[in-house]
Amino acid sequence: MATSKLMRAIRVSEFGAPSVLKYYTDLPVPSPGRKQVLIRVHACGINPVETYIRSGSYARKPNLPYTPGSDVSGVVEAVGDGVYLLQAGDRVFTTGTVTGGYAEFTVASEDTVHKLPDCLDYKQGAAMGVPYFTAYRALVHKAHAKAGETVLIHGASGGVGIAACQIARAFGLKVLGTAGTPEGMKLLLINGAHLAFNHREKDYLDQIKDATSGQGVNVIIEMLSNVNLSNDLQLLDFGGRVIIVGSRGTIEINPRDTMMKETSIIGVALYNATNKETSECAAALFAGMETGWLKPVIGPEYTLDKVSQAHEDIINSPGASGKMILII
Repeated sequence: MATSKLMRAIRVSEFGAPSVLKYYTDLPVPSPGRKQVLIRVHACGINPVETYIRSGSYARKPNLPYTPGSDVSGVVEAVGDGVYLLQAGDRVFTTGTVTGGYAEFTVASEDTVHKLPDCLDYKQGAAMGVPYFTAYRALVHKAHAKAGETVLIHGASGGVGIAACQIARAFGLKVLGTAGTPEGMKLLLINGAHLAFNHREKDYLDQIKDATSGQGVNVIIEMLSNVNLSNDLQLLDFGGRVIIVGSRGTIEINPRDTMMKETSIIGVALYNATNKETSECAAALFAGMETGWLKPVIGPEYTLDKVSQAHEDIINSPGASGKMILII
């Protein structure tokens, strides 16, 4: 079992502002049950969805109190009964946890724990889970994107966006991306985008149209649909698909905009993935790690006691550059 019986972790006892994220130094280390693994956490990814859950505005609410965080990387400390594929000492990353990842130790179900290849460090491991599995689900399972098609990644400089750029480029698509800062745009071009646009420039939509010779794009991966969806419908080519990865409010659209070109608006939520879809995704991503096209980009780093600030920043920063993580 774990060497120390107490650990540092974040606990949320009520839904609300970032200040409800309370830092404790004396919480008990959880024990792994059957088919579960105890992980000593080195780093944990911070995802926008965790801020929605914390505020109480998300469709699925955890029972209080709870510890946020699904994407950890670290070392297996102990395994429960019935775990055969992992053992103490293995370097791993997760796509989900049982007891929460904003902590020194976490318990995760064996089927959400994946071996971390030597070519990636723990910070990169913590950037894998939600971003890469979401990007793959959006591009492959929902958009059915094909080599030779053009994809626009709308808000491409954060965790999911960079993952989508890398995957789309590796799969033979023409990749256009937008960011809100010049640094973000540079980041896109290094990570698979053929062209980058600044979505703060007034005429950036015209620039995108021109870049496709007026044809439009086949697929849009949309991170902020409450701002962009109406414009997205103008940017699509015949049979084009907008995939909704993120939204922070409502928007008015004209349904007629989908009719002339028979376009589709499709939502994506990672928690609907079947085990079969998840293993397919894991296989594709492992290939990417081995061949080198999958390289998570780390953005701002925070210590556990500064997590309230991180939740503030992930929502309010002027433009993302890479994946926000906690260093435990």
